[in-house]
Amino acid sequence: MIRMLTRRANMQYDVTIFQTPKYRERKGYKAVYRTYIKANNREQCLQETFSCFNVADRIPDNYKGRFLSTGDIILIDEGRGGQHYFQLKSGGWEPINRLLIR
Repeated sequence: MIRMLTRRANMQYDVTIFQTPKYRERKGYKAVYRTYIKANNREQCLQETFSCFNVADRIPDNYKGRFLSTGDIILIDEGRGGQHYFQLKSGGWEPINRLLIR
């Protein structure tokens, strides 16, 4: 039981950020950055990703996208756990179908 509880603590999530070329466009999403985020669960991973890519001092040097904003999409790839897509909306992150990226 203890192994089960501690196994997922601070897991590394494979995160890909998708953005459109221009702010507020609805089509043309392209992958702009891929990284690993340490978190305890998906919700914390989304929060960490948002805070990392919205604070100028925390943004990696090789990041070529813009600050995360409404409409941007994040893919969390958990390997065997599946792929989970989330879009940033005015009320927070909402799970979406991957067809929106095409």
